[in-house]
Formats: sequence, structure tokens, C-alpha cells
Amino acid sequence: MKDFAFKITKEAADYLLENFKRDETLIARRMMAKEIVTEFDRKNDSFFVEKISENFPDHNILTEESGFIDRKSKYTWIVDPLDGTSNYATGNPFFSVSLAIAKNNEIIFGIINAPFLGEIFTSEKGKGAFLNGKRIKVSEVNEIKKSYFLSCQGGDSDNKRIAKINSVIYSISKDLKKLGSGAIEGAYIACGRADAFISIQLAPWDIAAAALILREAGGRITDFDGNEWTPKKSSVILSNGKIHSKTIELIKKSLS
Repeated sequence: MKDFAFKITKEAADYLLENFKRDETLIARRMMAKEIVTEFDRKNDSFFVEKISENFPDHNILTEESGFIDRKSKYTWIVDPLDGTSNYATGNPFFSVSLAIAKNNEIIFGIINAPFLGEIFTSEKGKGAFLNGKRIKVSEVNEIKKSYFLSCQGGDSDNKRIAKINSVIYSISKDLKKLGSGAIEGAYIACGRADAFISIQLAPWDIAAAALILREAGGRITDFDGNEWTPKKSSVILSNGKIHSKTIELIKKSLS
């Protein structure tokens, strides 16, 4: 399964890279990120469903475009065929393909391929996290005032809640940014490029691979109440673990 996951993720990522910036009509569109679906999302989605079904016909599949294909298996492939669609559509190179494999609802393998950046993040449960084959780990930062945050409104219907959170976090942290790909943002926490990522109502395909990569790199992912993340739609905090509790406090303060 692992070798197959590498293969099809690379094929899907190569397809996106080959077509990047070729459709000028996409760049002219201005919609909320969650409203944009391109032909590249759909084609990659169909590719994953077809290839996984051919090679593992008994396994469940969950993708952004096709939804849940329930085959009553203990294994589920969780796929985001193009994470960062609005980035891709507007010529921004922060996009990726994300794939995770769950066994009995527990993520056991994850891969994130960001083709323009030339970076592939991987993890297998209990075996660590890697970037292009080299082991990675979260940062050692343990103070909010020294921390770099990443943020995204996720699946929220508007930006009001994330704006409240950001206003509190930004005022006391080192910096706050939005990259536009939850998979990449989660992977960046795992390799220490930032210290925490906050998002509202993220779907499991957005973050499943990143969740395992982060945990294997020594980090933590929970909901806003501190409950450990499971593969379902939820508001999430991904962090190096050292500023996690304080981040939860700040979020509750901002939304109170």
C-alpha cells in the first residue's frame, strides 16, 4: 500500500505541475477558496478513485470530490486531490496532493506532495516523519511571543470567527500567516517552519496526512477543546506541543 501510495501521489502531483498556470481563465476568477473547484481537482479525484479501486477493490475511499465510498473495509484511503485549489487557480505555488491511509479509523500512513516546491512529506505510524527522506521534528519554541502561527478559515461559512482568533494571536505572537493549503501548513509545523496552525471546520481529507506527519514529528493535533483529533470534520490546532495549551486558552478567550 505504501509503495502504491507513493506512485499514485507522484502521478497526481506531476499532472498538477504540468498544468500549473496554463489556464488563464482561472486566474481571472475571484471567489472564496471553498467555492473554487477546477477541472484539475475533478480529474485527479477520478484518477485516485479509479486507481485505488483497481488495486484495492475492497478498501473504502474518502475524497473531497467523490465523498465516502463505503466498502465495509477496515482500511480507508483519505485523499485531497488538490489541496490549495484557490492557490493553484490563481498561480500561487502553495498547493499539494495529500493522501492518508487509515486502519480502523486510525491514520497509519500519510504523504503530502507539494510538486512546485519539490517537497514530499511522509510518515508511517511509529516510524517517524520525513521530508524528502530526511527525518524532521517540530520546533522547540515554548513561548507564544516567540511563535510563528499559520491560520485558515477552513470550511467556515465566513471569516468572522477566524478573524477574532487571528486578532488575538497576531497581537502577541511573533507573526501570523496564511499559506492556503492545510496539508502544507500542517507539514510546516511538523518540520519546525512554524509553531502552530489554527483552522476552523477542516474536512478530514485536508489534514489527515498532516496529522500523522505532525504526531510522528513530535507535535500535537486537537480540536479547540483539547480533544485529540480523529478523522472527521472539526476545528483544529496543530502545534509543536509546547505552546498547545496556551493556544487553546487564547482561542477560547477570542471566541468568548
